[in-house]
Amino acid sequence: MKYKILSNQWRPQIFNHIVGHKYVIRIIKNSLDLNRIHQAWLFSGIHGTGKTTIARILAKSLNCKTGITSKPCRKCSNCISIEKGNFLDFIELDAASKTKIEDIRVVLDTTKYPPMEGRFKIYLIDEIQMLSKHSFNALLKILEEPPKYIKFILATTDLNKIPETIISRCLHIHLPYITSNNIFNYLKKKLKKENIKINKKTLKIISNSANGSIRNALNTLELAICSTKNKIINTKKINKLLGIFDKKKIFILAENIIVNNIHKILNILDNIEKIGIQYNNIVSSLIIFFHNLSIVKITTSKKNYIINNLSEYNKNIYFLSKKISFKDIQIYCKILIQGEKYMKYAPNPRIGIEIILFQIYQYIKEKNISNKICL
Repeated sequence: MKYKILSNQWRPQIFNHIVGHKYVIRIIKNSLDLNRIHQAWLFSGIHGTGKTTIARILAKSLNCKTGITSKPCRKCSNCISIEKGNFLDFIELDAASKTKIEDIRVVLDTTKYPPMEGRFKIYLIDEIQMLSKHSFNALLKILEEPPKYIKFILATTDLNKIPETIISRCLHIHLPYITSNNIFNYLKKKLKKENIKINKKTLKIISNSANGSIRNALNTLELAICSTKNKIINTKKINKLLGIFDKKKIFILAENIIVNNIHKILNILDNIEKIGIQYNNIVSSLIIFFHNLSIVKITTSKKNYIINNLSEYNKNIYFLSKKISFKDIQIYCKILIQGEKYMKYAPNPRIGIEIILFQIYQYIKEKNISNKICL
């Protein structure tokens, strides 16, 4: 049997299986049920949030032989053909590889012909922001007055690069980042069906590292599954695969940043280099850590706050929060976030992260000198 990657194997085939977009799906389903169907749809959002998946389900909904419906049957020849990718009236175009005016004209010339099998002839143009100016102009002409049997579904990861004239002629729907909690629950259900054992902590790491993209999470999960033969994935293995520090090591690094022990910080960076941890992940982990520390700082400010029920790690977080002001935590976060943006301009990642940490070091040093002068 031919192997299918997880992102294809687990791709939702009906609207109710789409993860993390309940409000968006409700809009689409209502428009279908009320037969208020726009001539052109524009889906925007980061990669891996479901733009193409929703477009394919929408194509089935519009061409299902049972009629226009928000619940395509998946049994008729039209639905089956769309799922297999060989439906003649569903044309998919990757604008990233077809950017020239000649390419788009060849496709748009076919709009003069009515559908051969379905109710509508549907054009899905993915990564539409890659089209040239002349290609956009050609597309604009057909978008203004398309034949009744033509529907356009456009998808983009960069809305800012699409002309307003195109956007204004589409029903624009933005697909936001999928929360790590939604990704976690989705993976948990799927892994249970596949009989793959993975603990909650490890699954949380995969969900958080996905950056709001289901596809990122599935690719990471697939990498983890391929790294073992016994279908057991542990935290140590996933940390190594992703090139990230575990939370205890991040705690040690953050603690030394707070006490301004620059020599210890540089030693930790040396160890990071030896075990192949990615510096970008270290910066991201520090941002998350200090953000969580600020939450602890706020929520545990009451004098009668009880720490007895906390885990050993959370107790250490609590005590660390007492060593730093909320204002300083926010300044550290700001330095880290700004530094993360400019790391790509550094000669190498090691220099980049050192520059960021030196800024925090200098801030603390100047603050301590200022405090001594005031005394």
